[in-house]
Amino acid sequence: MSLKQQSWEEVCAHLQACEEAMLDPAVRRDRGLVEALLAEDFLEFGSWSRVRTRERILDLLAAEEYERPAMEDFECAQVADGVALVTYRTVRTDSGTGEKAETLRSSLWTNASGVWRVRFHQGTRAAQN
Repeated sequence: MSLKQQSWEEVCAHLQACEEAMLDPAVRRDRGLVEALLAEDFLEFGSWSRVRTRERILDLLAAEEYERPAMEDFECAQVADGVALVTYRTVRTDSGTGEKAETLRSSLWTNASGVWRVRFHQGTRAAQN
């Protein structure tokens, strides 16, 4: 379905599904699946103050130990034709201590030839109250 044929609600639902997929440990370890979601010029500003390129992210995700966090407060805004900004919060609860770690996340998605790919992602640790 082309961008012109999709409603904005359908685009946002698709992007939310893509972001949720990127939180799934099985998807994160599958280089081909992640490559399909990341633009060639992808860049990340990570929650631990690190800047990472597409290749570095692909290498890191393939080897990481990862427990899926919950996604909350998903928002999707059209920035320009074929460009979307999504924002949300992830919450990870430590199974041993019950302590919660929250991260504020934003991704810039672009549509090229009918395919949505994330070009930029930022994760920022949320202050604990």
